Amino acid sequence: MSDLETKPTLKECGGREDVSAEPALELTPGREVSIGDDRPVRRMLPTLGRRMVGPWCFLDHYGPDDIADGPGAQVAPHPHMGLQTVSWLREGEMLHRDSEGHTATILPGHLGLMTSGRGISHSEESPVPHARFLHGVQLWVALPDGARNGDPHFELHTELPRFEAPGVSGTVIMGEIDGARSPGQAYSPIAGADLTLADDVDVRLPLERDFEYAVVATEPGAVVDGVPVPIGSLLYLGCGRRDVHIRTEAASNLILVGGEPFAEKIVMWWNFVGRTSEEIAEARTQWQAEERFGVVHGYHAPRLDAPELPPTPLKPRGRVR
Repeated sequence: MSDLETKPTLKECGGREDVSAEPALELTPGREVSIGDDRPVRRMLPTLGRRMVGPWCFLDHYGPDDIADGPGAQVAPHPHMGLQTVSWLREGEMLHRDSEGHTATILPGHLGLMTSGRGISHSEESPVPHARFLHGVQLWVALPDGARNGDPHFELHTELPRFEAPGVSGTVIMGEIDGARSPGQAYSPIAGADLTLADDVDVRLPLERDFEYAVVATEPGAVVDGVPVPIGSLLYLGCGRRDVHIRTEAASNLILVGGEPFAEKIVMWWNFVGRTSEEIAEARTQWQAEERFGVVHGYHAPRLDAPELPPTPLKPRGRVR
């Protein structure tokens, strides 16, 4: 899914100097943004409080939206570079088309994974007909320098590994958790999982000590290390953990993201991840000139224009501020 803010800001993220080796408990509220089709979403990454968790650099939670009487999601063709998009649905369906010729319908429990490499464009829409509700998360993974200029490609995985704990049913979206590994192609040490939690759970889930982690709630009711996690907030757990304590006050759902702290500094703007503001400006120019990012066929409306770049120069902000 695109970042469709009309005035996106340049952000410098990554690097390890601001990463504590100790566990943390930092609850950061997200912000509500519009993605351009009148559906507000809750943006948990990046925010002023936290810009990356491992290689994860973008996280939106949307819905549940009642789209029975409307078109649902309608995101016209737009570009990406230097990242992977991870589409994860709780309810509904999403029709994906991209400039490499892939067309796929993503359903709940399916992993739609698009690796942009040096550049790709795609569209996303609710198919016709579509289910009444649309609910899910959209995440981006920053590609390391050795992979960010590679060939673009798309993967659809309809069967993902699962793990179980008392009162917990987990699906591994990316990387490996508790011995279960996702088939999605990863380019950095990473972890991502959907945790379906029963009422009155009290459990500890194993984690990698060298990873940093965070959780977001797509349903209320979960308490993580004593901290209730409301919808629309990100609870950063830090590094150095062997496990995490989860209990519930009602049946709930959490998305767990983590990975080895991303060593490289990245620059994010609109739908581009690069290393310098000059790279970002060049990518914008090429998209506007209809170069580099290919053509998406089959979408019913014109492609998106890139916003104007901000007039002020890039100000390094690091991982957290």
